[in-house]
Amino acid sequence: MAILSKIRQRSFVLILVIALALFSFVLADLIQGGTLGGSSKYAGSINGTNIMGQDFQYKVGQAEQQGMSNVQASNGVWDQEVKRIILGEQYEKLGLKVGGDQLINVMKENPNFASNPQFQNAAGKFDEGKFKEFVKTMISGQNPEQKKQWHAFEADVERMYTEQMYYTMIKSGIQTTQSEGKALYELENDKIDFDFVTLGYTTINDDEVKVSDDEIIAYIKENKKKFKADKTADMDLVFIENKPSKADEDAMKASIEGLLNGKVEYNKETGVNDTIPSFKNASNNAEYVNKNSDIKFDSTYVAKKDLPLEYQEQLFTLANGEVFGPYVENGYQKLSKKIGSKSGAAAKASHILITFEGAERADPTIKRTKEEAQAKANELLAQAKANPTGFAALATANTDDPGSKQNGGEYDNIAPNQMVKPFNDFVFNSPIGSIGVVETDFGFHVIKVTDKYNSVLLATVAQKVEPSEATADQNYTKASKFEADANSKDFEVVAKEMNLVVTPVPNIKTTDENVSIAGPQRGIVLWAFSKDTKIGDVKRFDVPTGYVIAKLKAVNDTGLMNVENARMQVEPILKNKKKAVIIRKKMTGKTLEEVSKSSSATIMSAPGVAMNNALVPNIGPEPKVVGKAFALKAGSTSGLIDGTYGVYMVKAKAVTKAPAISNYTTFVNQAKAQAQGSASNRVVEALKAKSDIEDLRIQ
Repeated sequence: MAILSKIRQRSFVLILVIALALFSFVLADLIQGGTLGGSSKYAGSINGTNIMGQDFQYKVGQAEQQGMSNVQASNGVWDQEVKRIILGEQYEKLGLKVGGDQLINVMKENPNFASNPQFQNAAGKFDEGKFKEFVKTMISGQNPEQKKQWHAFEADVERMYTEQMYYTMIKSGIQTTQSEGKALYELENDKIDFDFVTLGYTTINDDEVKVSDDEIIAYIKENKKKFKADKTADMDLVFIENKPSKADEDAMKASIEGLLNGKVEYNKETGVNDTIPSFKNASNNAEYVNKNSDIKFDSTYVAKKDLPLEYQEQLFTLANGEVFGPYVENGYQKLSKKIGSKSGAAAKASHILITFEGAERADPTIKRTKEEAQAKANELLAQAKANPTGFAALATANTDDPGSKQNGGEYDNIAPNQMVKPFNDFVFNSPIGSIGVVETDFGFHVIKVTDKYNSVLLATVAQKVEPSEATADQNYTKASKFEADANSKDFEVVAKEMNLVVTPVPNIKTTDENVSIAGPQRGIVLWAFSKDTKIGDVKRFDVPTGYVIAKLKAVNDTGLMNVENARMQVEPILKNKKKAVIIRKKMTGKTLEEVSKSSSATIMSAPGVAMNNALVPNIGPEPKVVGKAFALKAGSTSGLIDGTYGVYMVKAKAVTKAPAISNYTTFVNQAKAQAQGSASNRVVEALKAKSDIEDLRIQ
């Protein structure tokens, strides 16, 4: 118990952070009330423990509320559930359990509880009695959904706290000895000098060695652990975009051109003709735009640089009241009328923030006084004035503003009164190039005024060019015909006959969301892996921008990479093996000199090479070669060695042993830290590998 108490103490702060990050989004629902939804079917099974579909979908929905896509949420929750179950099994075996007192301590430190007036006393402090009363209400009240939510939350907190205890126990169990520290020291500091001869694999042309698909398959099967793969599918896709025709574009252009001079238009709602005045003569520009445009009136003044690049000059230099257009931008036919302009409506400036302890939003690690901050700001001001072109580098190195640090302290398109008053006043009241210091609640700012922008106010009528009903009907007919023909004929032949492009989409996973040209189309993925879909099946899918016709080409459910996926990795390995056979025939002899003569390869030297940094000069890492050199007695010569980059023969010259040291504690700690750093992930992955995991989400 004493050991567990210490573990709890060390884990306390960490679990608070984790609990806040993972569960803050649940708490509002718990207090305000919420409901569960979803199906009761199983989402999967881990070592015989079923994951209920209803609970799974509820958690997915909660994750989606945090901005995740459905697939991202599903995959994240799945990973959490697998981890929860396999670790839970370990907790049970070890008898790890968290008591109620520890849970109370965790929860009362959570800001969502601690800062909630519902749980505070008159002094604004967390009231444990009020909190316990809230919990009592949650579990004994009339709302079963709230009760379920609370128990789930409580269980999650307990699991996270227990997880930290478990990981702490594992890390505490990792020990390194003086011998291990000594070994690490020697690996880093023992050095060997050796001579060698080598012929690189690049000396043999790739076309001299061929690798068959059967050889790649055999290699994959021999190295199954390296080539594990999820279930995948290969498809061919054809995309028929539902885009406007030339006739649609011409019709929209004619419509918007009518606004230049005014027009008479039949009103279907009133049954009479409406007279629409010209845009130029409109007395109320906002009203005119809102009535005739697909994009509402925007009263924002815009700098020249932010106008459409192709039409910047024409739009910026318009006289007040003049109209430019029609012009096309982002699928819209547009008319723009200039109705105003401003000088210095926006600015660009860079700053270096030097904050101090107690300043607003100051990093708690900053301990400098206000006087020290001012002195540093003045020092940086002098440097900036001496070298204005180096301001960005100066800002990156010194600013306490994380929002602008990576771009040299720069803020662009600063609107009047956007910044705090002293900052704003300096930027807009100082000429371009000015550099100075101002004080705000955030600290001291060294500011450089980089640029100021004159801006224009445009009223823009924008009408989106949409496909007409006739065009949409034509595209639908085309997609339907392709689907029908491709179900009875060759997919690619039909595509060629209809002047359509076939896009191969290989290696789609069951968890994928995006499908190449189709974008986020989960329905296509589900269709590909459905038990009812057969190889060769063709299906049309309606997507927001048109139609996708898909053909299922293949499904790989072997658990291993297919040939095409593995080829890039495996083929060079097998080619090098074959090249080594050819090279060995050239490297005849038992000494370096004999091999050098037979192969016309130069004898080279490798001085001072360490085992843990096995770099052969001018070649690269060759651990197998260096390891062999260390194993040889001084003056001895190896046989031929198939290395990473070629075939070698080495002759050991001398090993320089690292001088003995009295204490290897530094290296013991280094080895221990390396082992502990990856312990948690390695444990989880090892448990996963030994578990029977069945994913039923795609069923």
